[in-house]
Amino acid sequence: MGKSYPAVSEEYQKAVEKSNRTLRGLIADKNYSPLMLRLAWHSVGTYDVVSKTGGPFGTMRFPTELAHGANNGLDISVRLLEPIKKQFPILTYAVICSCSLYFWMGLHVKFGFGALSLLSHDKPEPPVEGRLPDASKGSDHLRDVFGHMGLSDQDIVALSGGHTLGRCHKERSGFEGAWTSNPLIFDNSYFKVSLHRPIL
Repeated sequence: MGKSYPAVSEEYQKAVEKSNRTLRGLIADKNYSPLMLRLAWHSVGTYDVVSKTGGPFGTMRFPTELAHGANNGLDISVRLLEPIKKQFPILTYAVICSCSLYFWMGLHVKFGFGALSLLSHDKPEPPVEGRLPDASKGSDHLRDVFGHMGLSDQDIVALSGGHTLGRCHKERSGFEGAWTSNPLIFDNSYFKVSLHRPIL
């Protein structure tokens, strides 16, 4: 039996549907898939399963969270979503950011509107820095970071497939270049490339 979520108003449903159409257009027209995926992941990835803090609750709008080292450049994504937030004030930053994850490739993903009601408030405080992976550290660090989210090694591998999209920018991460030959297409090429990449 599936989860039961609260009912939401027709106005709310229409706002979600319209904002998603706007998001899909923005993502498709400007090739913003990598930016939106990174924003959504960096919002979700701060969740701590023990303290129940962090997570996708709109805190990325705060300059203090945007200033975290792992979030360099995400101010661009937040600025891109500001007009959508102004157009649909009934929706929280948390909902808009989460919807960007659903539609980062323009896919039509069915989900319960009531589930979004769990994101009906934006948290007033950002999480502490250090909850996201540091690319300069090894596997023990990854297990520690993802362990705080309650995730396993298999989850780490699955989520790493997101690197299929986008590229590194030296001024943001210290690294430069794309992971795959076509960083605007989401497929399994990251895993294929990784199988043939020499282990450092």
